[in-house]
Amino acid sequence: MKPLHFLFAFLMFSLLISTSVKHEYYVSVTKVEYSKKAQSLQIISQIFIDDFEKLLRERYDETITLDSKDENKLVEEYMSRYLSDKLKLKVNGKSLNFKFIGREYKDDITYCYLEIENVSQINSIHVVNKVLFDVFPDQQNIVRLKLKNKNKSFLLTPSKDSCLLNFD
Repeated sequence: MKPLHFLFAFLMFSLLISTSVKHEYYVSVTKVEYSKKAQSLQIISQIFIDDFEKLLRERYDETITLDSKDENKLVEEYMSRYLSDKLKLKVNGKSLNFKFIGREYKDDITYCYLEIENVSQINSIHVVNKVLFDVFPDQQNIVRLKLKNKNKSFLLTPSKDSCLLNFD
């Protein structure tokens, strides 16, 4: 009977440990593509649902639960407000504001869709991405730019939160 108690204790201990483990990595990916046809920058920001939920709870409403049927109607407004504060783009030295198109959840990731309209020419693009830096000190943000037949990726951290791509 004693081995059965040890087995049960071991299984319970393993279960408790596995549910309390944090992420090993804190990362988001933001893709910026230029649509010549639409003359717009199309942006997709991918953020882990649990990380984004933690941030929104701390900043706006502690009862928020993402990806549920009972999701607060203000979630999109909070997401838009937060991203507008932490994600900044300049094209040709001019600051531009994006429009929050919407969001969806796939697996464990929130996909936020953003757009900057009326962009006819790009000589340079400067991106500042401070998403989740205020909650997770180990957060890293990958920015992938696909513009004018160039693909370039940048790894942003709290100590280096911006990137610049010139086309001259």
